[in-house]
Amino acid sequence: MRILIANLGSTSFKYKLFDMSDGEVLLAEGDVDRIAQHTSEWSFRGGRPEENDSGNEHFASHAEAIDFHLNTLIDKSVISHSGQIEAIGFKAVHGGPINSAVLVDEHVINVMEEFSDIAPSHNPPYIMAMRAFNKILPNTPQVAAFETAFHQTIPKKRQVYAIPYEWTENLGIRRYGFHGASHCYVGNRLKEIDVSLKKVINCHLGGSSSVCAIENTQSVANSFGMTVQTGIPHAVRVGDFDVFSLLKLKAMGLDQDTIWQKLGKESGLFGISGVSSDLRDIEAAAEQGNQRAALAIDVLAESVRHYIGSYLAILNGVDAICFTGGIGQFSSIIREKVLQDMEFAGIHLDRDQNRQSDGTKENRIDHSTSTVQIWTIPTNEELIVARQTMAILSQQQTQGIRQKG
Repeated sequence: MRILIANLGSTSFKYKLFDMSDGEVLLAEGDVDRIAQHTSEWSFRGGRPEENDSGNEHFASHAEAIDFHLNTLIDKSVISHSGQIEAIGFKAVHGGPINSAVLVDEHVINVMEEFSDIAPSHNPPYIMAMRAFNKILPNTPQVAAFETAFHQTIPKKRQVYAIPYEWTENLGIRRYGFHGASHCYVGNRLKEIDVSLKKVINCHLGGSSSVCAIENTQSVANSFGMTVQTGIPHAVRVGDFDVFSLLKLKAMGLDQDTIWQKLGKESGLFGISGVSSDLRDIEAAAEQGNQRAALAIDVLAESVRHYIGSYLAILNGVDAICFTGGIGQFSSIIREKVLQDMEFAGIHLDRDQNRQSDGTKENRIDHSTSTVQIWTIPTNEELIVARQTMAILSQQQTQGIRQKG
């Protein structure tokens, strides 16, 4: 079964095409950046290096980008026609009360629309893509695998805010947790590597960042809250923030739209450093003596340390700490700052191994004296979504057979 996994951003479209019929084979992958801007950059990677391709086009919408890549899959002979794609899985973000992977229908889309106000950069492009795929491939089932699903095992005492309880019950205002596919992949991968690794703290650090406490491959705590604006400082999003500070901003004369713009698109690492939202640029500026850039690095590391300390208490110790995501895998500086002075908990980083780890493959980077394993593992969110899509389709097929019987 060929399953296409779609990963959407406000101006981007990425996909991976898997053949799940005989193992879990990645057939091709591609992406488009800067959709609806003057020039869009696209790339395609197939099974052989000579098939790889890239270029610049103008895509006015996600629908145009999707149509382009479906045609590219045909042109590159990965598939002979678009009908050979038998299912589409979405790494969807916020489905509110929908707490599992589900077949996409109008009800699912309506719920996503209801939660678009708190996921404005994520839900709208997914909704657009779902509708676009439905027009192009009307008979192909779609599955939405929500990032929140993995975190349904978090105890209620770590979900509920100290707010009027009717807000929790009637409005669904609580801690949800995100990056579920990534945390699920790492938790299961570490268990495959070493069955004794039952207590895991996974640090998914990138443009969007979170830390997750995992016990026996299940999520028991996550640094995100109600929305993806919360928790650790992100590239441009604020992270944890005292909501009563809004009173000060309002007194300054800032309107609500400006405040949300500042907190959602001009804060995080960019807001502190004033240099860039990209940690690579920030690290380079810090090396040149930029104090705000150095502060942004320290703030990010300190926030991750805060959550690791909390999760050491929740898990009653830890067997492994993992770093994944664009920052987690590739920034030896962040990993070193995060794990410094943690020998008291049996966590001892091997600095040489850490600096040699290039982030492109699985690496164990703990010191020989460490009682806690430390890993960098490239995440594979799309594979998890492909598995979830397969499970939903198999479940539907089984139910159909029972009904006919």
